[in-house]
Amino acid sequence: MVRKTLTAEQIISKLREAEILLSQGSTIGEASRKIGITEQTYYRWRKENGGLRVEQAKRLKDLEKENARLKKLVADLSLDISILKEATGGNF
Repeated sequence: MVRKTLTAEQIISKLREAEILLSQGSTIGEASRKIGITEQTYYRWRKENGGLRVEQAKRLKDLEKENARLKKLVADLSLDISILKEATGGNF
């Protein structure tokens, strides 16, 4: 099965469509099928992006990317520091 990556704007618009369908009396299963996603995806998206506006969702994604990049940098620096400490310790 091909996996699509949707932007934050697309996800929020699909969630809004689902909310409209649910308010019209559809079940979650029916609403999710109509917007082209599974129920599990609907629940995951709602948990992650439920009350966000488009700008907030974009900002959240940007911050998550930046956080991952910074964590990688910290891990690399910690490794370098431990190597230097071992080298200067004289325990060969």
